[in-house]
Amino acid sequence: MSLSCRPDPKPPKGVPVQHPAQAHTEELALRAARGEAAALDALLAAIGPDVVRRCGRFLPCREDAEEAAQDVLLTVARHITAFEGRSRFSTWLYTVVANCSRQKYRQLKRRAAEQPGVIEDAHRVDPRTTSVIAGSRIDLLEALERLERDHPHLVAPLVYRDICQLDYAEIAERVGIPLGTLKSRLHQARKEIRPWLAETA
Repeated sequence: MSLSCRPDPKPPKGVPVQHPAQAHTEELALRAARGEAAALDALLAAIGPDVVRRCGRFLPCREDAEEAAQDVLLTVARHITAFEGRSRFSTWLYTVVANCSRQKYRQLKRRAAEQPGVIEDAHRVDPRTTSVIAGSRIDLLEALERLERDHPHLVAPLVYRDICQLDYAEIAERVGIPLGTLKSRLHQARKEIRPWLAETA
């Protein structure tokens, strides 16, 4: 199940004033959503480095993060018209980043299962920088997979807050639940995954 890319909600109250560069990106996104090809090209160039960095929060191996980032940029290019400008483009983008990164993880995990011979070598290197293709990245992302099977409603709050690092108000608006419910779900999600992460420590 992917995180929702439903039409953007109204901007949450108390959102900080944007940096000029962020404001420029938001303007490019609105123009690109209206079909301006030049604006889309400029938007993709502007967000590229940040997309790689944010994919790296899911996929610590640089090569994996770069692959996921390419998927993110392609998705943005294909679906930018779904962005209606009623919330920040950055929030919409984080949904795409989360979905593409987790999909890349699943692809790499399947590939790892087809190449079992490399798993033994993977244990001799730093798992924080080794691709899941070598069977080494099975902590947070695997916990998210288990959480989605058992408690799917807890996945979005955890991803948006602990990985994408969005503000509580933004997340509540994006997920469409009251702030108190969001915090309760986030607490429950952290409680659920804690023992699973300990299993891989």
